Amino acid sequence: MLATYGDRRDEDVAEGIDSLELAWLIHQLEQHYGTVLDLSDEELASMSTVDGAVAVLAGLSAQTGAR
Repeated sequence: MLATYGDRRDEDVAEGIDSLELAWLIHQLEQHYGTVLDLSDEELASMSTVDGAVAVLAGLSAQTGAR
């Protein structure tokens, strides 16, 4: 999904996520899934890398699935 920001190839996406990319990513996820992500400051800070974003989103998915 991050590759579509700036029309990049998947392999051109860097591991680090800057604040603008993160805001865009969250917006895209909210639009795609029709929900609002209520992320804590700690979760947002953890999403400064692709791996960190995947971990946070996987945790949210697990929490939602458990309900």
